[in-house]
Amino acid sequence: MTNLTLSTAARGPIAVLLLFGSAAGCGGEGEGPLPPEPPAPAAWDFGLPAGYPKPKVPEENPMSADKVELGRRLFYDKRLSGNETQSCASCHEQKLAFTDGRPSGIGSTGEVHPRGSMSIVNVGYLSTLTWANPLMTELEEQALLPLFGETPVELGLAGKEDVLLERLRKEPIYEALFPKAFPGEADPVRISNVVRAIGAFQRTVISYRSAWDRHNYGGDAKALTDAQKRGKELFFSEKLECFHCHGGFNFSDSVEHDGSTFTETMFHNTGLYNLGGTGAYPEENRGVYEITGVSTDMGRFRAPTLRNITLTAPYMHDGSITTLSEVLDHYAAGGRTIADGPNAGVGSQNPYKSELISGFLLTEEEKADVIAFLEALTDEALLVDPRFSDPWTEDDAGGSP
Repeated sequence: MTNLTLSTAARGPIAVLLLFGSAAGCGGEGEGPLPPEPPAPAAWDFGLPAGYPKPKVPEENPMSADKVELGRRLFYDKRLSGNETQSCASCHEQKLAFTDGRPSGIGSTGEVHPRGSMSIVNVGYLSTLTWANPLMTELEEQALLPLFGETPVELGLAGKEDVLLERLRKEPIYEALFPKAFPGEADPVRISNVVRAIGAFQRTVISYRSAWDRHNYGGDAKALTDAQKRGKELFFSEKLECFHCHGGFNFSDSVEHDGSTFTETMFHNTGLYNLGGTGAYPEENRGVYEITGVSTDMGRFRAPTLRNITLTAPYMHDGSITTLSEVLDHYAAGGRTIADGPNAGVGSQNPYKSELISGFLLTEEEKADVIAFLEALTDEALLVDPRFSDPWTEDDAGGSP
């Protein structure tokens, strides 16, 4: 569990905006205090199987069908980038379980990011929302980062809040949807409502129809192959210890949900680097250390969900491992060895490495079984579910072509 006491300066520019208010965080148009949200007309049905937890929904942003539909359209709308070349979906493609297949993200201005785009699948369950910032805990706050962040530039809207709002007000579909999603507001087209709608949509993107789910929640004993069942036993064994960081229904250890009695937030150094034997990680990719400045936080990153993991390569925060077989080799060795170059070092000897990364031996058959189990976490239905797809058509103005 991470215990942090941070100065305002250590929180970063976006976090400071969120703490003290800003044009972006407060709406960008001098709107003043936010009016209270009207109560949701009824409890939102996420359509989950029995025993599968529901996401935690903030009281100030209740779910509604109109809000989710508005958020889906905004998610796919390229008008949400400064130069109108990218949308949220540009880095989060449904067919790739809402990742982009790149080792590092690329922003709307062409800037290459130091880290890969994380999947938004089951993002409504996460207790912290980025690779290594324990302060970013709310979807509505996190949405401001790609919209207005400048280090790195993602959608590139910093200083263009009024431009964005003018674009949205000119769209007839939004002219109807915003008042439905936020009834009772005199002018609902506001930055605060943009991020609320996107957050509501993201909470609906849930993976629950994989072979593992049919086995675990549906009681289908035949949903898993024999190899997958053997791989499951290895995955949840003390020999491999995978489940310590990738356990529970979301296969991640930074999780909260409706009814949670406590919030779990964990970050881990897996021995991916050990520059010069000092424990250091490459600059711009030093994990929680970049927020706290505490040496023991060097190289500590959040364990992502393993749901749909076969679709989200390349792996690790910087996309530096290509295949699941290589990922298993990394953990089997207790850390990665880089023989030469600027990142040379023996990761297994990193002084800040998690004690859970101790190494293990696997036969080729056992490795194949573990990978087979990971394949059972793929939710094929999610990849084509129309609830999560691009809603814009050729007949619609704007949006995704």
